[in-house]
Amino acid sequence: MSLRIVVTVKYVPDATGDRHFADDLTVDRDDVDGLLSELDEYAVEQALQIAEDADDAEVTVLTVGPEDAKDALRKALSMGADKAIHVEDEDLHGTDAIGTSLVLAKAVEKAGYDLVISGMASTDGTMGVVPALLAERLGVPQVTLLSEVSVEDGTVKGRRDGDAASEQLEASLPAVVSVTDQSGEARYPSFKGIMAAKKKPVESWDLSDLDIDAEEVGLDGAYTKVDSATERPARTAGTIVKDEGEGGKQLAEFLAGQKFI
Repeated sequence: MSLRIVVTVKYVPDATGDRHFADDLTVDRDDVDGLLSELDEYAVEQALQIAEDADDAEVTVLTVGPEDAKDALRKALSMGADKAIHVEDEDLHGTDAIGTSLVLAKAVEKAGYDLVISGMASTDGTMGVVPALLAERLGVPQVTLLSEVSVEDGTVKGRRDGDAASEQLEASLPAVVSVTDQSGEARYPSFKGIMAAKKKPVESWDLSDLDIDAEEVGLDGAYTKVDSATERPARTAGTIVKDEGEGGKQLAEFLAGQKFI
């Protein structure tokens, strides 16, 4: 029986771009380029490695997001994933982590799965809670923040590295795992992979396909939302200390004035 691996990925604003909030205090995704979250690339890589070691496996990448989110799916497909699912619906705008976990859970169940792999967090929200929320909704074990992961005889095993110790963890399938940026460098898509990705299937689902009411998601259904935001002030010119014999004293006075010493 084929091992069904689903990788949840996110299309996020480029961290090097000028990111800001829209009028409704959600992230403005129209005025900045987007890309596959870097932390999710590690999840795709681990899924591909597990599939390569298995006798028979299929890797599906799943995302929830606007039309442009297909770019994130194409990146994952060009890395080597077999197919993709895109959940897109206007009513999803403003959905928080709890609502996202609901949509992902419904989509994962509809797709069919044995193992779900996620990144440790998204690079925009950086909450890191969706894998645990997803496992709770699916009613399966969670093994999170793994720096090493493998599957053998219906069991997923991995190593979680902490500040004081490393833990060896395992769970029976089906299960949800998340991997860190220490799990292994993600492969770079080859030209052959990029061309092949254009022919791989990408299914598009909306809320009605998942039997989810609009009131359960979006800003109206969100448990968390931004109440107010103030734009960070522009960087001002720093203080220049010219050393004409008193440079050390001036520097000490400046540091003392800032309460650094």
